[in-house]
Amino acid sequence: MAGSIPASPTAEALASARHVSPGREAWRRFRRHKMAVASLVVLLTMVLLVVFGPLVWKLPINEIDFSAKLQGPSLAHPLGTDDLGQDLLARMLYGGRISLAVGLAAMAMAILVGVTIGAIAGISRGSVDAALMWLTDLFLSLPQLPLLLLLIYLFRDSLKSVFGPEVGVFIMIVLVVGGFRWMPVARLVRAQFFSLREKEFVEAARALGASTSRQVWRHILPNALGPVIVAGTIDVAAAIIAESTLSFLGLGFPPDIPTWGRILFDSKDYLDIAAHWALFPGLAIFLAVLTINFVGDGLRDALDPRRVL
Repeated sequence: MAGSIPASPTAEALASARHVSPGREAWRRFRRHKMAVASLVVLLTMVLLVVFGPLVWKLPINEIDFSAKLQGPSLAHPLGTDDLGQDLLARMLYGGRISLAVGLAAMAMAILVGVTIGAIAGISRGSVDAALMWLTDLFLSLPQLPLLLLLIYLFRDSLKSVFGPEVGVFIMIVLVVGGFRWMPVARLVRAQFFSLREKEFVEAARALGASTSRQVWRHILPNALGPVIVAGTIDVAAAIIAESTLSFLGLGFPPDIPTWGRILFDSKDYLDIAAHWALFPGLAIFLAVLTINFVGDGLRDALDPRRVL
Protein backbone atom coordinates (compact mmCIF):
# COMPACT_ATOMS: atom_id res chain seq x y z
CA MET A 1 0.00 0.00 0.00
CA ALA A 2 2.81 2.35 0.87
CA GLY A 3 4.46 1.78 -2.48
CA SER A 4 1.26 2.63 -4.36
CA ILE A 5 0.77 6.02 -2.70
CA PRO A 6 1.67 8.73 -5.25
CA ALA A 7 4.04 11.49 -4.25
CA SER A 8 2.54 14.84 -3.42
CA PRO A 9 2.50 17.52 -6.15
CA THR A 10 4.82 19.64 -4.04
CA ALA A 11 7.38 16.86 -3.83
CA GLU A 12 7.17 16.23 -7.57
CA ALA A 13 7.67 19.91 -8.30
CA LEU A 14 10.69 20.06 -6.01
CA ALA A 15 12.15 16.93 -7.58
CA SER A 16 11.74 18.31 -11.10
CA ALA A 17 13.17 21.67 -10.01
CA ARG A 18 16.31 19.97 -8.75
CA HIS A 19 16.99 18.46 -12.18
CA VAL A 20 16.76 21.74 -14.12
CA SER A 21 20.16 22.43 -15.62
CA PRO A 22 21.69 25.92 -15.34
CA GLY A 23 21.54 26.31 -19.11
CA ARG A 24 17.83 25.48 -19.23
CA GLU A 25 17.13 27.84 -16.35
CA ALA A 26 19.06 30.63 -18.12
CA TRP A 27 17.08 29.99 -21.32
CA ARG A 28 13.81 30.15 -19.35
CA ARG A 29 14.83 33.49 -17.89
CA PHE A 30 15.98 34.76 -21.29
CA ARG A 31 12.63 33.85 -22.93
CA ARG A 32 10.80 36.07 -20.45
CA HIS A 33 12.66 39.07 -21.91
CA LYS A 34 10.42 39.55 -24.96
CA MET A 35 12.51 42.31 -26.52
CA ALA A 36 15.66 40.21 -26.21
CA VAL A 37 13.98 37.23 -27.88
CA ALA A 38 12.68 39.39 -30.72
CA SER A 39 16.13 40.97 -31.11
CA LEU A 40 17.75 37.53 -31.20
CA VAL A 41 15.39 36.50 -34.02
CA VAL A 42 16.19 39.66 -35.99
CA LEU A 43 19.92 39.25 -35.40
CA LEU A 44 19.92 35.60 -36.47
CA THR A 45 17.93 36.57 -39.56
CA MET A 46 20.56 39.17 -40.46
CA VAL A 47 23.35 36.64 -39.93
CA LEU A 48 21.60 34.07 -42.14
CA LEU A 49 21.05 36.70 -44.82
CA VAL A 50 24.68 37.79 -44.99
CA VAL A 51 25.95 34.19 -44.84
CA PHE A 52 23.59 32.53 -47.32
CA GLY A 53 22.19 35.55 -49.17
CA PRO A 54 25.02 35.73 -51.75
CA LEU A 55 24.27 32.13 -52.67
CA VAL A 56 20.74 33.18 -53.66
CA TRP A 57 21.30 36.76 -54.91
CA LYS A 58 24.21 36.10 -57.25
CA LEU A 59 24.70 39.51 -58.85
CA PRO A 60 28.43 40.44 -58.78
CA ILE A 61 29.26 43.14 -56.27
CA ASN A 62 31.51 45.01 -58.76
CA GLU A 63 29.35 44.76 -61.89
CA ILE A 64 29.12 48.28 -63.33
CA ASP A 65 26.00 49.42 -65.23
CA PHE A 66 25.94 53.16 -65.88
CA SER A 67 22.46 52.91 -67.38
CA ALA A 68 21.11 51.95 -63.93
CA LYS A 69 23.15 54.30 -61.74
CA LEU A 70 21.53 55.92 -58.69
CA GLN A 71 18.26 54.07 -59.22
CA GLY A 72 15.92 53.60 -56.30
CA PRO A 73 14.62 50.25 -55.08
CA SER A 74 13.02 48.13 -57.81
CA LEU A 75 12.43 44.49 -58.65
CA ALA A 76 15.74 44.29 -60.48
CA HIS A 77 17.59 46.04 -57.63
CA PRO A 78 15.60 45.71 -54.37
CA LEU A 79 17.84 48.17 -52.49
CA GLY A 80 18.68 50.36 -55.48
CA THR A 81 22.07 51.08 -57.06
CA ASP A 82 25.04 53.37 -56.47
CA ASP A 83 26.72 55.93 -58.73
CA LEU A 84 28.30 53.15 -60.82
CA GLY A 85 25.10 51.15 -61.19
CA GLN A 86 26.29 48.47 -58.78
CA ASP A 87 23.59 46.51 -56.95
CA LEU A 88 23.40 47.62 -53.32
CA LEU A 89 21.77 44.41 -52.09
CA ALA A 90 24.65 42.29 -53.35
CA ARG A 91 27.20 44.71 -51.88
CA MET A 92 25.44 44.86 -48.51
CA LEU A 93 25.15 41.08 -48.27
CA TYR A 94 28.87 40.78 -48.98
CA GLY A 95 29.85 43.65 -46.70
CA GLY A 96 27.68 42.37 -43.85
CA ARG A 97 29.91 39.33 -43.54
CA ILE A 98 32.94 41.55 -43.00
CA SER A 99 31.24 43.98 -40.61
CA LEU A 100 29.86 41.20 -38.40
CA ALA A 101 33.12 39.22 -38.60
CA VAL A 102 35.06 42.28 -37.47
CA GLY A 103 32.70 42.69 -34.51
CA LEU A 104 32.96 39.05 -33.44
CA ALA A 105 36.74 38.85 -33.89
CA ALA A 106 37.38 42.11 -32.03
CA MET A 107 35.06 40.92 -29.25
CA ALA A 108 36.92 37.61 -28.98
CA MET A 109 40.25 39.42 -28.75
CA ALA A 110 38.96 41.89 -26.14
CA ILE A 111 37.50 39.10 -24.00
CA LEU A 112 40.64 36.95 -24.28
CA VAL A 113 42.97 39.78 -23.23
CA GLY A 114 40.58 41.20 -20.65
CA VAL A 115 39.83 37.86 -18.97
CA THR A 116 43.53 36.97 -18.86
CA ILE A 117 44.63 40.27 -17.30
CA GLY A 118 41.61 40.48 -15.00
CA ALA A 119 42.05 36.90 -13.77
CA ILE A 120 45.76 37.37 -13.06
CA ALA A 121 45.06 40.64 -11.23
CA GLY A 122 42.13 39.17 -9.34
CA ILE A 123 43.94 36.10 -8.07
CA SER A 124 47.17 37.96 -7.32
CA ARG A 125 47.92 40.40 -4.58
CA GLY A 126 50.31 43.27 -4.14
CA SER A 127 52.58 44.48 -6.91
CA VAL A 128 51.22 42.24 -9.71
CA ASP A 129 47.67 43.49 -9.24
CA ALA A 130 48.85 47.09 -8.96
CA ALA A 131 50.98 46.85 -12.12
CA LEU A 132 48.18 45.31 -14.19
CA MET A 133 45.66 47.87 -13.01
CA TRP A 134 48.17 50.63 -13.78
CA LEU A 135 48.43 49.23 -17.32
CA THR A 136 44.64 49.12 -17.58
CA ASP A 137 44.31 52.72 -16.40
CA LEU A 138 46.99 53.73 -18.89
CA PHE A 139 45.04 52.28 -21.80
CA LEU A 140 41.82 53.83 -20.51
CA SER A 141 43.45 57.26 -20.45
CA LEU A 142 44.67 57.11 -24.05
CA PRO A 143 42.65 59.10 -26.63
CA GLN A 144 41.27 56.26 -28.71
CA LEU A 145 40.29 57.85 -32.02
CA PRO A 146 43.53 59.82 -32.63
CA LEU A 147 45.58 56.78 -31.65
CA LEU A 148 43.50 54.56 -33.92
CA LEU A 149 44.15 56.91 -36.83
CA LEU A 150 47.87 57.00 -36.06
CA LEU A 151 48.19 53.20 -35.89
CA ILE A 152 46.26 52.80 -39.13
CA TYR A 153 48.51 55.28 -40.95
CA LEU A 154 51.63 53.57 -39.61
CA PHE A 155 50.80 49.90 -40.21
CA ARG A 156 48.10 49.73 -42.90
CA ASP A 157 50.43 49.56 -45.90
CA SER A 158 52.80 47.03 -44.32
CA LEU A 159 49.95 44.68 -43.37
CA LYS A 160 48.45 45.02 -46.84
CA SER A 161 51.75 44.04 -48.44
CA VAL A 162 52.09 40.97 -46.21
CA PHE A 163 48.51 39.64 -46.04
CA GLY A 164 46.80 41.31 -48.99
CA PRO A 165 44.41 44.27 -49.02
CA GLU A 166 41.38 42.55 -47.51
CA VAL A 167 42.99 40.26 -44.91
CA GLY A 168 45.58 42.87 -43.94
CA VAL A 169 43.01 45.57 -43.23
CA PHE A 170 40.83 43.01 -41.42
CA ILE A 171 43.69 42.01 -39.11
CA MET A 172 44.63 45.64 -38.53
CA ILE A 173 41.09 46.73 -37.60
CA VAL A 174 40.52 43.71 -35.35
CA LEU A 175 43.81 44.30 -33.51
CA VAL A 176 43.25 48.02 -33.17
CA VAL A 177 39.57 47.86 -32.15
CA GLY A 178 40.02 44.82 -29.91
CA GLY A 179 43.13 46.34 -28.37
CA PHE A 180 41.07 49.25 -27.05
CA ARG A 181 38.09 47.23 -25.75
CA TRP A 182 39.68 44.84 -23.23
CA MET A 183 40.02 47.26 -20.30
CA PRO A 184 36.37 47.20 -19.08
CA VAL A 185 36.42 43.38 -19.30
CA ALA A 186 39.62 43.23 -17.24
CA ARG A 187 38.15 45.45 -14.54
CA LEU A 188 34.93 43.41 -14.49
CA VAL A 189 36.75 40.07 -14.22
CA ARG A 190 39.06 41.42 -11.50
CA ALA A 191 36.07 42.56 -9.43
CA GLN A 192 34.38 39.17 -9.91
CA PHE A 193 37.53 37.37 -8.79
CA PHE A 194 37.83 39.54 -5.68
CA SER A 195 34.26 38.62 -4.74
CA LEU A 196 34.34 34.93 -5.65
CA ARG A 197 37.71 33.99 -4.15
CA GLU A 198 36.31 34.62 -0.66
CA LYS A 199 33.21 32.47 -1.17
CA GLU A 200 32.71 29.29 0.81
CA PHE A 201 33.07 26.88 -2.12
CA VAL A 202 36.45 28.39 -3.07
CA GLU A 203 37.64 28.26 0.54
CA ALA A 204 36.53 24.63 0.70
CA ALA A 205 38.51 23.82 -2.45
CA ARG A 206 41.52 25.64 -1.03
CA ALA A 207 41.21 23.70 2.24
CA LEU A 208 41.14 20.42 0.29
CA GLY A 209 44.48 21.29 -1.25
CA ALA A 210 43.37 22.57 -4.68
CA SER A 211 46.09 24.48 -6.47
CA THR A 212 45.61 28.11 -7.49
CA SER A 213 45.19 27.19 -11.15
CA ARG A 214 42.51 24.61 -10.27
CA GLN A 215 40.68 27.15 -8.13
CA VAL A 216 40.67 29.56 -11.05
CA TRP A 217 39.69 27.13 -13.84
CA ARG A 218 37.22 24.93 -11.97
CA HIS A 219 35.61 27.24 -9.44
CA ILE A 220 36.16 30.97 -9.92
CA LEU A 221 36.28 31.55 -13.69
CA PRO A 222 33.10 29.57 -14.59
CA ASN A 223 31.13 31.62 -12.04
CA ALA A 224 32.56 34.89 -13.40
CA LEU A 225 31.68 34.28 -17.05
CA GLY A 226 28.09 35.55 -16.86
CA PRO A 227 28.98 39.27 -16.72
CA VAL A 228 31.79 38.64 -19.23
CA ILE A 229 29.32 37.27 -21.79
CA VAL A 230 27.16 40.36 -21.35
CA ALA A 231 30.20 42.61 -21.76
CA GLY A 232 31.12 40.63 -24.89
CA THR A 233 27.81 41.49 -26.57
CA ILE A 234 28.47 45.17 -25.89
CA ASP A 235 31.95 44.79 -27.39
CA VAL A 236 30.48 43.32 -30.60
CA ALA A 237 28.25 46.36 -31.05
CA ALA A 238 31.09 48.76 -30.23
CA ALA A 239 33.42 47.01 -32.69
CA ILE A 240 30.83 47.22 -35.50
CA ILE A 241 30.42 50.95 -34.85
CA ALA A 242 34.21 51.44 -34.72
CA GLU A 243 34.73 49.62 -38.03
CA SER A 244 31.91 51.60 -39.62
CA THR A 245 33.40 54.85 -38.30
CA LEU A 246 36.86 54.05 -39.68
CA SER A 247 35.40 53.02 -43.05
CA PHE A 248 33.26 56.17 -43.13
CA LEU A 249 36.40 58.23 -42.56
CA GLY A 250 38.05 56.42 -45.47
CA LEU A 251 40.57 54.65 -43.23
CA GLY A 252 39.08 51.17 -43.21
CA PHE A 253 38.66 48.73 -46.05
CA PRO A 254 39.46 49.82 -49.64
CA PRO A 255 36.64 50.94 -51.96
CA ASP A 256 36.32 47.57 -53.70
CA ILE A 257 35.46 45.86 -50.38
CA PRO A 258 31.96 47.14 -49.57
CA THR A 259 31.52 47.00 -45.81
CA TRP A 260 28.48 48.79 -44.41
CA GLY A 261 30.64 51.70 -43.25
CA ARG A 262 32.37 51.92 -46.62
CA ILE A 263 29.02 52.04 -48.42
CA LEU A 264 27.99 54.91 -46.15
CA PHE A 265 31.24 56.72 -46.92
CA ASP A 266 30.68 56.36 -50.67
CA SER A 267 27.11 57.66 -50.40
CA LYS A 268 27.83 60.87 -48.49
CA ASP A 269 28.02 63.06 -51.64
CA TYR A 270 24.67 61.82 -53.01
CA LEU A 271 22.38 62.16 -50.00
CA ASP A 272 20.17 64.71 -51.73
CA ILE A 273 19.53 62.67 -54.91
CA ALA A 274 20.02 59.07 -53.74
CA ALA A 275 19.03 58.84 -50.08
CA HIS A 276 18.46 55.08 -50.37
CA TRP A 277 22.21 54.59 -50.86
CA ALA A 278 22.88 55.73 -47.27
CA LEU A 279 19.57 54.63 -45.74
CA PHE A 280 19.95 50.87 -46.09
CA PRO A 281 23.53 50.44 -44.79
CA GLY A 282 22.76 52.88 -41.97
CA LEU A 283 19.65 50.87 -41.11
CA ALA A 284 21.65 47.64 -41.14
CA ILE A 285 24.23 49.07 -38.72
CA PHE A 286 21.44 50.44 -36.53
CA LEU A 287 19.58 47.12 -36.39
CA ALA A 288 22.74 45.10 -35.74
CA VAL A 289 23.87 47.31 -32.86
CA LEU A 290 20.36 47.65 -31.38
CA THR A 291 19.59 43.94 -31.45
CA ILE A 292 22.98 43.03 -29.98
CA ASN A 293 22.42 45.46 -27.11
CA PHE A 294 18.95 44.04 -26.41
CA VAL A 295 20.33 40.51 -26.49
CA GLY A 296 22.95 41.65 -23.99
CA ASP A 297 20.19 43.00 -21.73
CA GLY A 298 18.42 39.65 -21.91
CA LEU A 299 21.62 37.76 -21.11
CA ARG A 300 22.26 40.05 -18.15
CA ASP A 301 18.84 39.23 -16.71
CA ALA A 302 19.15 35.51 -17.51
CA LEU A 303 22.62 35.09 -16.00
CA ASP A 304 22.01 37.15 -12.86
CA PRO A 305 21.29 34.64 -10.05
CA ARG A 306 19.99 37.39 -7.77
CA ARG A 307 17.20 38.34 -10.18
CA VAL A 308 13.91 36.52 -9.67
CA LEU A 309 11.97 35.90 -12.90
